[in-house]
Amino acid sequence: METFESGHSVPRGSMTRGEEMLQPEEVAAMMRLHGLGWGAKRLAREFGCARNTVRRYLRQGGSAPFRQPARRSALDGLEDWLRERFFRHGGNADVIRQELAAEHGVVLSLRHVERRVAGWRRELKAQTRATVRFETPPGKQLQIDFGEARVWIGEEKLRVHLFVAMLGFSRRMHVRASLRERQADWFEGMESAFLHFGGVPVEVLLDNARALVEHHDAVTREVRFSAKLHAFARHWGFRPRACAPYRARTKGKDERGVGYVKKNAVAGRRFDSWAAFEAHLAAWCRDVADQRVHGTTGELPAVRFAHEAPALRPLGGRSPFGQLRDLVRRVQADCAVDVDTNSYSVPWRLIGETVQVTICAGRIVVRHAGEVVADHAVCSGRRQRITDRAHLAGVVGADGPVRRTTPPPAPPPASLLRPLAEYELAAGGGW
Repeated sequence: METFESGHSVPRGSMTRGEEMLQPEEVAAMMRLHGLGWGAKRLAREFGCARNTVRRYLRQGGSAPFRQPARRSALDGLEDWLRERFFRHGGNADVIRQELAAEHGVVLSLRHVERRVAGWRRELKAQTRATVRFETPPGKQLQIDFGEARVWIGEEKLRVHLFVAMLGFSRRMHVRASLRERQADWFEGMESAFLHFGGVPVEVLLDNARALVEHHDAVTREVRFSAKLHAFARHWGFRPRACAPYRARTKGKDERGVGYVKKNAVAGRRFDSWAAFEAHLAAWCRDVADQRVHGTTGELPAVRFAHEAPALRPLGGRSPFGQLRDLVRRVQADCAVDVDTNSYSVPWRLIGETVQVTICAGRIVVRHAGEVVADHAVCSGRRQRITDRAHLAGVVGADGPVRRTTPPPAPPPASLLRPLAEYELAAGGGW
C-alpha cells in the first residue's frame, strides 16, 4: 500500500480525540493535506474528528467564523419608529417601552429596549452637544444670566447671586451682585447694564428663568414671556429672546462669562463690606475683564466696544422702570416688619397688627388702614436692622417693654350693684 507523507506538522496539543472544533491552523493543515490527495476518512483519523466535520470544512473551504443563527424579534420592522421615538424622547428607553405597549401591543422588558437602541446613543450625544457658533453685528445682542457663588462679606459667608451681562459683538461685560434672583433683580441688572454701556441693544438673550418666562415649548419653540417683562422691554425698547430649553450654551458667550467672573473676580476673595464687594466688581470689569485679549475675537473688549457703542440705541433720558412689590406683613414684638431678611421699624403701637408693605424705587413704605406709618430706604445688606427712633417713642430701651404714657382707664361699674337705699326700703327701713 502506497503512503504519502504530508510534510506538515499537525499541532495536537490543543486537540483531543473526539473533539469536533478544530483550531484555525489545524484546518489550514487539513486543507493542504486534502490538496495532496488525502481523503475525508484519513483526515478524520489524522485530526481526531468526525468525517462529517472534515467534509464541512472542505465544503466551506476552510475555517469560518461562528455565525449565530438569526432570531426573530418583536421589534422587527419597527426600526424607523424606534429611531424617531428615541430622538424625540431624548433617549429615554422607558418611555419608548411604554409607547410600544400602548401603540403596538408589544410588551418587552426595559433592558430589551435599551439593548435595541444602544447603537443610537452616541449619535444622540453628539447631536445634543453640537452647537453652531455665530457672531452678531454691533449693537445687535446682549446676553444675560445669573451665577451663584459663596463670598465672604465681613465675618459671614453669604450666598451671592451674580448678574452677568455681555455684549455679543465686543464681549464687554457688566457684573452686578445681588442677594436674590427675583424678577426685580433681573430688571435692575438689565437697567444697570444699559446705563453702564450707555445704550440699549436690539435684543436681549436670556435664560428660561421662571421669573421671566412663563412657558417655552422645547419642540415648537413657542415662548410666552411674563407680562412685566413685556412692559419692561417696551419701556427700554428692546426685543426679549429666550434660548432653547435645556440648551443654555446657545448663549454660550455669557455662560462662559459667568464662569470667568466666579473663577477670576471672586476667586475666594474676602471683602470687608458689601460696598467694598460692589466696588471690587466694578473695578475688576474696568481694569481686568475689559482689558484682556479675548480668546475668540483676539481683541480687547474695550477697544472692540468703540465700534459697538455707536450702534446701541440711546437711553433717551428714560427713568428707571420702577419695579413695584406689594407685601403683607404682621408687626413683630420688636416693633418691626421683616422684608428680605432685614427688619424695618414701625410705630410700636402697631405690634400684632397687619400692615401693607410697598417696595418701589428703592423705598419701603409701610401703610396701616390706608395711612403711611413708616418710610425707609431699601437696605442692600442682609440681616440688618433699620430703625427710626421716632417709632420707639414711649418704649423703655431699644428692646425693652412698652411703657404706658397714660394711666389705664378705670373699670366700668358692675351693672348688678344697686344703691343701699333701695335695699333698706325693701327690708322695711334702716338698720
